[in-house]
Amino acid sequence: MPTFRPQAFWLFFPAAAILAAVAVPLSVWAVLGGGGWPSGLLNTGHGHEMIFGFALALIAGYTLGRQSPERLYLLFALWLAARISWWFMPDTVLANALSPAFALVLAAVVLPRFHAAKKWRNKMVGPLIGTLAVMAVAFSLSRTAIWQSDLAELGPFRIMHAAIIGLLLLMTFMGGRILAPSVANTLDKKGVALNARLQPRMEGTLIVLLAAALPFSLIPPLRHASGALLVAAALVTAVRLARWKLWRCLERPDLMVFAVGYSWLVVGGLLSGIALLSGRSMSASLHMITIGALGTLAGSVMLKLAWQRACRQWPPAKRTVPLAIAIGAATLLRFAAGTEPFSHPQMLWCSAALWAGAWLLMALELLRLSKMARQRVATSTASA
Repeated sequence: MPTFRPQAFWLFFPAAAILAAVAVPLSVWAVLGGGGWPSGLLNTGHGHEMIFGFALALIAGYTLGRQSPERLYLLFALWLAARISWWFMPDTVLANALSPAFALVLAAVVLPRFHAAKKWRNKMVGPLIGTLAVMAVAFSLSRTAIWQSDLAELGPFRIMHAAIIGLLLLMTFMGGRILAPSVANTLDKKGVALNARLQPRMEGTLIVLLAAALPFSLIPPLRHASGALLVAAALVTAVRLARWKLWRCLERPDLMVFAVGYSWLVVGGLLSGIALLSGRSMSASLHMITIGALGTLAGSVMLKLAWQRACRQWPPAKRTVPLAIAIGAATLLRFAAGTEPFSHPQMLWCSAALWAGAWLLMALELLRLSKMARQRVATSTASA
């Protein structure tokens, strides 16, 4: 009898959704009304949890596939321990060790799966995940007393901003790999030829531009160059997106919502690049990447995998469109709050409420679909 190997996304996706729903409003509460509790969500703490907690859980669910129960539950336990220790004991050695430990272990498990590719572009998933793991280590080291003097010039904020550029590169690459074939298949069924599919030259250009923008953002004399690279990457991404003819796929609301998430990458990258070029803070524009793009793309991927596995169909408009609207409104409100968001508590609370509500509903939907998938497997096993 074959050994049961559970799908990683049924575990990591609901956990990521619950984390997103709870962490953001609690981070606002910690500053505006909670007296600094939980301390792990103050300052860069909430950004840490969105990138190294939420985003890495999404990556784990999407890339791990089927795993032995022992390996899967150990990975999840490490992720959960990292979250708990970071929230409530952020200044301890344990918290600063567990979070990068999960990132490194995840990279070690996932990276070998992408070694078989022959073209350099097809091998990029592994290095990009590895880059986020390295950024998790650098972020923790910048907070550790023994390294603070060496990394003082960088600091947690600058490392966090560089990690977001790394996340921008990963989403640009993976999002294109998901969107291009989906659009091509949809148009093929309608008898419409799509000549610009993956657009490998543009994809390669984007990898080079964003891969250079990340380290440049950490070096003060090169920050203007990083801004120029971000602007160039945003313009290339916009052209690539336009060539996919998405206006001819209106009958696929799930695909259109995914395209909205990809469009947030353009807007967030462009405005962040302009901020760097002008010497202004990127804190507001980066949220177009971490809220608008990450939230919409993550939600789309979660719903797509869960609905296909549980119901053998694309997620319907009543599930995908409200997600895009809520996250879009949350993004615009956070951007409008500017670089000093706590001076605009109403905007901040409304943004956090929209984000939290969307992810709470997502968690409930994923749990419902997980139950349906288990029932489907049980029924097919019994009939066999």
